[in-house]
Amino acid sequence: MVFEYILKKNNIDPASDLEIDQSIDFGSTAAAFSGGQGDFTVEFEPHATSLEAKGDGYVVASLGEDSGYVPYTAFSAKKSYIEAHPDVIQSFTNALQKGMDYVNSHTPEEIAEVIAPQFEETPVETITTIVTRYYEQDTWKNNLVFEEDAFTLLQNILEEAGELPERVPYEELVNTEFAQKAIN
Repeated sequence: MVFEYILKKNNIDPASDLEIDQSIDFGSTAAAFSGGQGDFTVEFEPHATSLEAKGDGYVVASLGEDSGYVPYTAFSAKKSYIEAHPDVIQSFTNALQKGMDYVNSHTPEEIAEVIAPQFEETPVETITTIVTRYYEQDTWKNNLVFEEDAFTLLQNILEEAGELPERVPYEELVNTEFAQKAIN
């Protein structure tokens, strides 16, 4: 959806100006591309960097840079749980903010070393390349506050893709109270 949104934003009609093959299992797109299927592929890491390392392709653009800040990860809880356990929600949010603070105050090499045990199948050099790319693209925000403009962009993308039948008011769905406290 983000890719198609970017295409449309650049006056390219995904339905008539190119052919997008969505029949390939998401986890198999890099292998299909390496095997000669398609002229371009949309990949998450570590697949994009692996294609470069094998000489099978090059990263030519970042959907994250071209789309604007799209909140790819959000955490949700029922209102009743939040009201009954605000301490748990705040502790969880504080821990996530500590992670954001860490990536915003350490080098890609330091970050790669710390996260490497979570990606045992990926060499630390590859992880460093990936983190460096994210670092250079200014991928990480400084805080966890889900801003209204990001919420609007997400709804624009979902609506443009035909996946959002009705918009939801930001103030009714998003609670930034815990993220704001975590900043401090």
